[in-house]
Amino acid sequence: MPQKTLIQDKKELSFKDFKEEVLNDYKIAKISRECSLLGRREVLTGKAKFGIFGDGKELPQLAMAKAFKKGDFRSGYYRDQTFMMAIGELTAQQFFAGLYAHTNIEIEPMSAGRQMGGHFATHSLNEDGSWKNLTEQYNSSADISPTAAQMPRLLGLAQASKIYRNEKSVQHKTNFSNKGNEVAWGTIGNASTSEGLFFETINAAGVLQVPMIISVWDDEYGISVHAKHQTTKESISEVLKGFQRENNTNGYEIIVVDGWDYVQLVDIYNKAAIIAREQHVPVLIHVKELTQPQGHSTSGSHERYKAKERLQWEKDHDCIEKMREWILDFELETDSGETLRFVDSEEEIIILEKEAKKTVNTAKRNAWNAYNNELLAETTVAVKLLNRVAEKSKNKAFIHKYKKDLEKITEPIIKDILIAARKSLRYLKEETFAEKKELQNFIKATVKNADKIYSSYLLSENKYSALNIEEKKPVYTQNQNLVDARVIMRDNFDAILKKHPEVIIFGEDAGFIGDVNQGLEGLQEKYGDIRVADTGIREATIIGQGIGLAMRGLRPIAEIQYLDYLLYALQIMSDDLATLHYRTFGKQKAPLIIRTRGHRLEGIWHAGSPMGGIINNIRGIHVLVPRNMTKAAGFYNTLLEGDEPALVIECLNGYRLKEELPLNLAEFKTKIGVVETVKEGTDITIVSYGSTLRIVQETSKELQQAGINIEIIDAQSLLPFDLNNDCVKSLAKTNKLLVIDEDVPGGASAYLLQEILEKQNGYQYLDSKPCTLTAKAHRTAYGTDGDYFSKPSAEDVFEKVYDIMHESNPEKYKSLY
Repeated sequence: MPQKTLIQDKKELSFKDFKEEVLNDYKIAKISRECSLLGRREVLTGKAKFGIFGDGKELPQLAMAKAFKKGDFRSGYYRDQTFMMAIGELTAQQFFAGLYAHTNIEIEPMSAGRQMGGHFATHSLNEDGSWKNLTEQYNSSADISPTAAQMPRLLGLAQASKIYRNEKSVQHKTNFSNKGNEVAWGTIGNASTSEGLFFETINAAGVLQVPMIISVWDDEYGISVHAKHQTTKESISEVLKGFQRENNTNGYEIIVVDGWDYVQLVDIYNKAAIIAREQHVPVLIHVKELTQPQGHSTSGSHERYKAKERLQWEKDHDCIEKMREWILDFELETDSGETLRFVDSEEEIIILEKEAKKTVNTAKRNAWNAYNNELLAETTVAVKLLNRVAEKSKNKAFIHKYKKDLEKITEPIIKDILIAARKSLRYLKEETFAEKKELQNFIKATVKNADKIYSSYLLSENKYSALNIEEKKPVYTQNQNLVDARVIMRDNFDAILKKHPEVIIFGEDAGFIGDVNQGLEGLQEKYGDIRVADTGIREATIIGQGIGLAMRGLRPIAEIQYLDYLLYALQIMSDDLATLHYRTFGKQKAPLIIRTRGHRLEGIWHAGSPMGGIINNIRGIHVLVPRNMTKAAGFYNTLLEGDEPALVIECLNGYRLKEELPLNLAEFKTKIGVVETVKEGTDITIVSYGSTLRIVQETSKELQQAGINIEIIDAQSLLPFDLNNDCVKSLAKTNKLLVIDEDVPGGASAYLLQEILEKQNGYQYLDSKPCTLTAKAHRTAYGTDGDYFSKPSAEDVFEKVYDIMHESNPEKYKSLY
């Protein structure tokens, strides 16, 4: 493997150094190309499942690597293998380990086989979950496949540098930034610039003026679709000309360059880096006239949709071939008359190309052997065990067949081993001997190991987990101090900002006016417009800001004004934030807190309870549904002691209700994953959350008058839910269950039923049918009557509970209708 490409700070190189750098770059490009070519072959022969490669994009990535410094961050997409090789963060063997989905994080450091090849990441965390010194390493935020979805995160990665440069309260955090001199580098395909996420990020970065460089790799196609169907004027740089900075305006530096011109590429990337790094001005580099020699992916051939003329043009303008021509043609005459060349003959470059090819072949072979030998060893163990089992079983012939079928597989996987073992076990159900127990233990151990390989690290598994933070009760004065609940939020955020200098709060109307419900009133004036900031109306990049800032050691609280608006950002939350810790095998984290408000506001667009859709899309993020502002404030205090992302949904109609002001602001904590029994009862267990819980509480008095004593449990936390199994303890007493919420039928209520009845085995205590009471299947209609007939009312609650009791004891509880 060649050395990583030189990243020079010196203005001038000796010709010897220059020659060495050029030839080394060429060798990296050839190694990368050979990886692409051989990688495709591995997929087509069945050794790998799928391939998507960076062929045709090698030269601009080499140029980008030269300007990329330690401490910088990349937020790119799945064609950046040459760049990762050039900065020394990807070897050819690791490339193939990713292609084979090797599950050893030491061998496949990008994701331990959890993502397809081409998705690149560096390790930001130590083994114990603590942060590394990110200024001492090259950083790549973990890639995702959805097109343009890397862009929102890029905004936050860049904004972190601006904050570290300008906000004194965090300038001591030198393991995350060196005076804000880091650049965030984004890459994207030309067709993906058609996505709204791209335009939203472009606009936000121009407003914020952050050190961000976006490279658009333009090969004229998006999969099979030509640029004329993708982009106005067939050129993203033409479209964005209005963003070009001018005197006394914010904006971009926009540069266009041919992707096969090595010298110009190196010059432009160095200049772009200086602009972004020193001036904190975003730069867009439109790299055009690139090629894609193997087409979009291994799923098909580009010859199906490219004309012969285009295919010939791509062959003639292949960036590596162009660099080869330049190397061979290069001559420089010195003042003394000496002629300097990179190579004296083509033979030299042929030798270099053969070395690159040999390097890749060796890497491929070593990666395959490392992957396959582990599986063969496991297969050998299984075969021997099945042989011993067969010899003891009366169903010997059947088990021998599974054993022989397994032996025939030359390239087995764990699935093959388990199929043979589990099917064999079926023939032993009526037999008892030691070898059967061995087989059972083998299956259990294999499944347990697979659980670690494929299902670990959805959340933190170390001391920083928010689940480890214990509850701390609010402390009150002897004389009750009742205030509007929004005051508790405001004063607690004030205490948080004072206690945690790394906390940054931002969102629509969050800054100057202190949010629409005054939960941040006066805090921008007190802490400045960096720490308490307004944003544009752009939910996806608000979340993206939060992800990027959190990945660089800050503790952002990103506000989405209403829960319904979260749908704009749900893809970024689901595809990026929720999966980050999982898809990096615990090597990256983004402890972003998302603040929003919902429940019971009237109207289709502000009703705020699509909980089922949310919880089923963002596994990997805590979803917290406090019933009042004291509980909500306690959740924020808890989360800031841990390192996991969370969504906190405050009750929209609770800000003006009266609550008692705690004395220990920023210190009291609400435990995550624990329900609270807010009223004990004997007749029926009712589980609810948020604003609906208050309706249940109010209705309990009327039910009491009817002779029904309900037990009310506040879920408080949907992800995770009731880790102590308190709901099933309640069912053991009441034997009846009703789940009430404002979501649509089959939404969060169905989730809670499964948790209680199936996961907690609550079904065994029931003596009547478990029920739910939800909103109607449609959105909430406008007006008070619209709310009354769309969501559960107090009368609905009363009658639903009464009906359950009537079914159980019709003599005592006569039918209402």
